[in-house]
Amino acid sequence: MKKCMIRLSTIMDVRNFVDIVSSAKTDVDLSSGRYVVDAKSIMGIFSLDLLKPIELIAHKDDPELFEKIKPFIVE
Repeated sequence: MKKCMIRLSTIMDVRNFVDIVSSAKTDVDLSSGRYVVDAKSIMGIFSLDLLKPIELIAHKDDPELFEKIKPFIVE
């Protein structure tokens, strides 16, 4: 399992992020507070508070996925 913080600031960011994550070979969740949603679900993502960084949880380490989502990762 690998975790990082991401920021999705615009609708286009969410769309691009879902396109990338949908091709991942592992399950990916997003967590904001006590809510956890499937990162491959646009509707799920829009149910989260996008004004602050969101925790991404990849259930298997996938270096290719993390390289593709690098623009969304908050250091």
